[in-house]
Amino acid sequence: MRHSHTAAPHAPADVKVGGRLAALGRACYRHRRWVLGFWVVVLALGVLIGGRVFEGTVASTGAGGSESARGTAVVEAADPVKGTVTAVVDGASVTDQAVRGAVTAATAEISALPGVASVADTYGAGTALTSADGNASLVSVRMADSSTSAQLDAVTHRLAGIEAPGAHVTVGGDLVLQQEVKDQTEKDTRFGEIVTLPLTLLVMVLVFGGLAAAGLPGIGAIASVGGALLAMFGFSQIMDIDTSVLPIATVLGLGLSIDYALLMVNRFREERGNGATIAQAVERTSATAGRTVAFSGLTVAVALSGLFVFTSPVFRAVAAAGVSVVVIAVTAALTLIPALLGVVGRRIKTPSAPVPDEGFFSRVVRVVQKRPVPVMLACVALLLAAGAPFLGSQWRNSGADVLPKSFAARQVAQTVDQRFPQQTPAPVTVVVEADQAKAQAYADRVVAQLPGVSGVRAVAPVGDGLSTVDVLVKGDPQGAEAKKVVDELRENRGGLTTYVTGDAASVVDFQHEISSRGPWALGLVAAGTLILLFMMTGSVVMPVKALLMNVLSLGASLGALTLVFQHGYFSGLLGFTPTGGLETFIPVLVFAFAFGLSMDYEVFLLARIKELHDQGYDSTKAVQLGLQRSGRIITSAALLMVIVFAGFAAGQMLMVKQMGIALAVAVAVDATLVRCLLVPATMSLFGKLNWWAPAPLRSLHRVIGLSEHIKLPPLALPGRLPAPRLPGVRPLAPAAD
Repeated sequence: MRHSHTAAPHAPADVKVGGRLAALGRACYRHRRWVLGFWVVVLALGVLIGGRVFEGTVASTGAGGSESARGTAVVEAADPVKGTVTAVVDGASVTDQAVRGAVTAATAEISALPGVASVADTYGAGTALTSADGNASLVSVRMADSSTSAQLDAVTHRLAGIEAPGAHVTVGGDLVLQQEVKDQTEKDTRFGEIVTLPLTLLVMVLVFGGLAAAGLPGIGAIASVGGALLAMFGFSQIMDIDTSVLPIATVLGLGLSIDYALLMVNRFREERGNGATIAQAVERTSATAGRTVAFSGLTVAVALSGLFVFTSPVFRAVAAAGVSVVVIAVTAALTLIPALLGVVGRRIKTPSAPVPDEGFFSRVVRVVQKRPVPVMLACVALLLAAGAPFLGSQWRNSGADVLPKSFAARQVAQTVDQRFPQQTPAPVTVVVEADQAKAQAYADRVVAQLPGVSGVRAVAPVGDGLSTVDVLVKGDPQGAEAKKVVDELRENRGGLTTYVTGDAASVVDFQHEISSRGPWALGLVAAGTLILLFMMTGSVVMPVKALLMNVLSLGASLGALTLVFQHGYFSGLLGFTPTGGLETFIPVLVFAFAFGLSMDYEVFLLARIKELHDQGYDSTKAVQLGLQRSGRIITSAALLMVIVFAGFAAGQMLMVKQMGIALAVAVAVDATLVRCLLVPATMSLFGKLNWWAPAPLRSLHRVIGLSEHIKLPPLALPGRLPAPRLPGVRPLAPAAD
């Protein structure tokens, strides 16, 4: 028997939901084919064009506008070389005639290749390119600034083709390192997507009890990633995009898209369970859960906007990419998901009963409310203890260490460091605007006399009136002694114009930028967050509490980051070798991203509690019901986020691992310890004070206040009378977003 399906009628005009988001939901439902077509085009372009963004990425160039960055730029302008390719010829005596013949033949051929600025080997440059044991030598190729990828490939191929009895060749150098980092970053990003999407789909099947509802967040996430790649490709055409930005932005887009779609689908199911038609359910979902999504996206964007305060290119690139990814994730949730619900809405299972007012989360809250002071003190003590290791953190500029040991670029870097110390980059390099003679006099008179300096390795001319002084330091090349040498060199310039550069100087400049601009960034984020939460709650107490609890949660994440990546805990399990410190820019990015994500869950929970308080419940009951009705969806969203972050942390790039682990810990701590224990404990202690604000601010809130929830009109379905109220049967509880 054939059944005909007609489009579900809209609710009558007198019960139509007001507001722009409801109107947007109605429009996307009515024109769902056009909306789906638009997102198919976005995804296709993202795959075809956006995927090329990896080709245009660059390595981080240090703190923007700093002395180390300016010095590097001066040298690059005088000596326009893109970088070097270095080959290690190992395993046979350098004096062996077969080895000599193979190396000199390769050197001659390479010097004639296009894009090559110069070539040096041990037979022309002397013992500086020969190991102490005489069984290894280096071939160093400097590539011209105008060289292409094809020309670089030709050089590496010819170097790898050096053959002599008993000798083996490994090709590395900074240009090979950059290429391997790009390639592995792209592979890790793809791996993270491939691993996390099936796992999140499985979790959502368990949450929703059906494949139709579970598949929508995955589709929304894939479309959002396509849009994010397009946005980042656009940014890469007008600004430098650091290689590490891509996986960070991708993981944020995936996590947010899945979370937002989860909220939308969950609300749609509940509206359907309350008797709404598909059209009505889409409209009401957009008006309620859509507001949650829009408000959440705004809070995350505010957190990321703090990165614009910094001058370093990596921070500005992450801020631009991150904010654009948030906008795309919100747009997908508000347009693509309503259209998809209109297409597959009939196949989505509806809940058989509303969320009960009694359950696991309400019981946990009651236990907490009986002993709020001990619970609060225990949570704060635990979070402070977890964050304590970060106070002893060391920040470093990683080079080849970001790659696993199996990669050629890292093997070459380690070999050079161990067996060719004269070729290892100096921890501190002073760029002097003077000829070699004056630079040598400055090195002898000033540099060599500083207490932390162990020696001056070389004074070399770079161009007309420009020289470099390589400075060796005592102890760790990026440790406290090296940083002290940087400061001393900047205080004692010998009457010359100098620029102190190198890895140690770059770390000093990064730390100075963070200490000088960090408070402004933090102030911007804190002010924006406080204003948003005040506009939502009408309270000045709850925004301040939320800010303090988020800082505690972030401290725990940064403490875990320090224990794992600086001290090496679980390094074997996670598959990396500790470098003795954290990548310079990672803690700042972790703060911005984790703060935004934590505030996301804070907004969701506080909005539900505020809604119940406005309905007449006291703070105690509002917290119990608020966590009970939203706890399951918050926990599910957090679990999905942790899966996404952990999937990316399973890759091989060290920086991606650091971000993935830190964000996974931040979300896990925030969704469990903070939301389930600390928030109920503090709200129980404050009672009515939770909702306090001075009279002028209360008046202001009545004018500019925002409500994350909208009062929905009662459902009036065509051809259906209101359901009778039966004795002993309670009405449906307010739906969870």
